[in-house]
Amino acid sequence: MILARVEGSVVATKKNTKMTGQKFLLVRPLVIDSPTAKEWKPGSSTLVVVDTLGAGEGEIVLIVQGSSARLAADDKNAPVDAVVIGIVDTVDVARRILYKAQ
Repeated sequence: MILARVEGSVVATKKNTKMTGQKFLLVRPLVIDSPTAKEWKPGSSTLVVVDTLGAGEGEIVLIVQGSSARLAADDKNAPVDAVVIGIVDTVDVARRILYKAQ
């Protein structure tokens, strides 16, 4: 699983028919580089993920990729490589709250 921040949405009116009705988000993975980190660093790349939970811009989400993403999607045969599987409430590192949803 990967922690990521939702940075925006992606709209594609022309797409594979198995993706009709799916919401796409643009997310940036987050990196915690040590157990004593006081904050995380944004990753250098972004991903487009399928959102089945209704996450919004600025929220921290859990995503999975690969075969786990296809299993998390409603259709195991859909061409999906990354899916939101959770909207994060709290991140605690070494007994320090690094993130708390508002």
